Amino acid sequence: MGIEQILRMIMRRLVGRAVNAGVSAGIKAVSKRSKGQAAENDARPVSQDNATDQKARLMRRNSRPPRF
Repeated sequence: MGIEQILRMIMRRLVGRAVNAGVSAGIKAVSKRSKGQAAENDARPVSQDNATDQKARLMRRNSRPPRF
């Protein structure tokens, strides 16, 4: 058994696991979305005041990668 064949077998397993994880994540996302608006509202954090909102917006804006 050559090194190329061993590497192909390893890559096939890794790609298979990645695809399975992606499919599972997609199915979970669709099932959460189908529950309606209530599930979406529960997932969002509720802020206490405008200062907290502004701080959260600034942190999100500063954490984005720069656009070139």
